[in-house]
Amino acid sequence: MDTTLTTRQRIQSIDVLRGLIMIIMALDHTRDFFHKEALTDDPLNLATTTPLLYFTRWVTHLCAPVFVFLAGTSAWLQARRKTKKELSSFLITRGFWLILLEITVVNFGIFFDIYFGATALQTIWSIGISMVLLGLVIWLPFSAILTIGLLIVLGHNTLDYTEAKQQGNMPVWWHIIHRPGFFALSPNHTVLLLYPFLPWTGLMIMGYCSGKLFTSTNEQNRRKRLRWAGLALLLLFVLLRASRIYGDPLEWSAQKNSLYSFFSFINVQKYPPSLLYMCATIGIALLLLSVIKDIPGKLGKIIMVYGRVPMFYYVLHFYLLSFIRMLLFIARGHSFSEGVRGVEAVPFKFIIPAEGYNLAGVYLIWFLVILALYPLCKWYDAYKTNHPQKKWLSYL
Repeated sequence: MDTTLTTRQRIQSIDVLRGLIMIIMALDHTRDFFHKEALTDDPLNLATTTPLLYFTRWVTHLCAPVFVFLAGTSAWLQARRKTKKELSSFLITRGFWLILLEITVVNFGIFFDIYFGATALQTIWSIGISMVLLGLVIWLPFSAILTIGLLIVLGHNTLDYTEAKQQGNMPVWWHIIHRPGFFALSPNHTVLLLYPFLPWTGLMIMGYCSGKLFTSTNEQNRRKRLRWAGLALLLLFVLLRASRIYGDPLEWSAQKNSLYSFFSFINVQKYPPSLLYMCATIGIALLLLSVIKDIPGKLGKIIMVYGRVPMFYYVLHFYLLSFIRMLLFIARGHSFSEGVRGVEAVPFKFIIPAEGYNLAGVYLIWFLVILALYPLCKWYDAYKTNHPQKKWLSYL
């Protein structure tokens, strides 16, 4: 009897994790939009943060890397029903489509700025360009693809030494590859390059290669390998972080108590994602994949709905959050025209720094947004399932 996972089971277990990540991601963006200190302080600032605020921010570190990693895994799984030519073409075209989506629909949903005074290149841009590159490298032998992914993930932090010597004075192409930056294209338009693509591309390639675990082994062995891989990544994180040898440019130090010392220890760099950042987040993700049931219970099935329509959910949640942001801005006594004008040096419209709500308010808004999106995501998931002939749906 063949004990390997069926496509249905395999997708279920991955989609539950992706759905969980999408739910957590909305918490981070809700905090960005509504927390009273979101634009005036860093929630990871150990001098001013609280344990709950720190955790609220840190747990969302899981979102972008797991999202990118699973995008690579999904590409591998698609190879079971597509020829290599079809998969390559799909990845390249969808990648360019995602980049276009990022600079238009997603950016408007984030900033609510009809003049597009700022363009943020974030998660969707990094996934898009990484998909384009993955669509090219899948023609190589598996060993070569794996080698490329490992070299990027393990080695990209060597570029930190060059950046330190140049004191951040790097050409634009370098910023696109590895160093975040802000670029004024005109007095009225700024590009916020937050996700340089190189590390994210390496992570997507590793996600693609990890797909082999889901197609070449039975369920019991798959769970065991995922568990040991997750533990190995977390162990590597601890050893490298404790040694201070390599893997992250941010230093850690003893703090006022053991909890805050732990916070300092796990405070690793996201922009761009360091090796240790990826070890910690993907290590946790692999452990979660090792325990998530392939046929989930009732709660798992609810969570899975969000994970089956991630792009639809991603775009929609920004528009809903921004609409609520606008309503609450007006409810606090401001005018609509004041919100449209915005505040100098703040790309978001309908936001004033130091205005907003405490964490309880943030969590309440987050819960209501997740609740409101569920029926829409469930409807769209059913629509996609019932219309497999509509190929354009695979781009959303």
